[in-house]
Amino acid sequence: MFGKLKSLFSTDIGIDLGTANSLVYVKDRGIVLREPSVVAIQAGSKRVLAVGEEAKRMLGRTPGNIVAIRPMKSGVIADFDITEAMIKYFIEKVCPPHFYSKYSKPRMVIAVPSGITEVEKRAVEDAAHVAGAGEVFLIEEPMAAAIGVGLPVSEPAGSMVVDIGGGTCEVAIISLAGIVHSYSQRQAGGDAMDDAIMSYLKRVYNLLIGERTAEDIKIKIGSAYPTGEEGTFEVRGRDIVAGLPKTLTITSEEIRDALKDPVALIVDAVRATLDRCEPELAADLVDRGLVLSGGSSQLRGLDKLLSDQTGLPVTVADDPLSAVAEGTGVVMNELDFLARNRRAS
Repeated sequence: MFGKLKSLFSTDIGIDLGTANSLVYVKDRGIVLREPSVVAIQAGSKRVLAVGEEAKRMLGRTPGNIVAIRPMKSGVIADFDITEAMIKYFIEKVCPPHFYSKYSKPRMVIAVPSGITEVEKRAVEDAAHVAGAGEVFLIEEPMAAAIGVGLPVSEPAGSMVVDIGGGTCEVAIISLAGIVHSYSQRQAGGDAMDDAIMSYLKRVYNLLIGERTAEDIKIKIGSAYPTGEEGTFEVRGRDIVAGLPKTLTITSEEIRDALKDPVALIVDAVRATLDRCEPELAADLVDRGLVLSGGSSQLRGLDKLLSDQTGLPVTVADDPLSAVAEGTGVVMNELDFLARNRRAS
């Protein structure tokens, strides 16, 4: 009886706890929050000053007494205390404390990379509990993405999803509601692309730029394959030799060259997963192809490159950034079933 009463006042929350961005899905309300996974803290302490968009604006521009950090690295927790503070901020923003809060903590579904260890899974669960969550359920990101984009994951046929976020590239072949084969590449996400752009400009032009500038370059003129939409970008940074501010113009072709290594890792991850695929599932993929999701899947020409390299049809999800969060929302309808199975096992 108390369990039924408790469920009336609890809130089910799904979180795509990403390296670059975090999205929060609330049952019956949809996605209610999209924030960068950045936290600004007081230097020498763990006192949180800002979270999300406000903290991201501080990256590379903070005085000595403020540090803006990203507590998630390669899809896993790099700083437990700061991640806990970030999750707590998300919970309180979408589900303010109310009269029943001490009796009904929100149940939470959190998407995690398919390649994380049991220790890393436990760290995510512990951070969520300490931040104020009740029951915590974990779902692998590629499965959540596949569900979120509407792939028929429960059918006895192969579906393939490639989820490319800020910290990881997750590839999975799914059939009968389970992951048959998966591959997690931690050096092929959006962060690796930004790092590649920064390294290229430093090596070729002796120009130092920050993460935000590299991300702007990637979004504005970055590509994985010639698309006919070539452009230029005026870059401002600091000259290593002179030590002074410097401006130069770079082209799409140069950035494509800069991104060749992380893009090659994405292609290798897809090919490695296909190499392990059973003949029957491979036959399914000839017709169904693969679907790209995640913010970094929006890199121009990536779908054409993968199609050229694999011979399969490749499509980009309508809203690739929201796919994982939408998947956690669908899973929420099965939380009571999942909870019963957990207690029985």
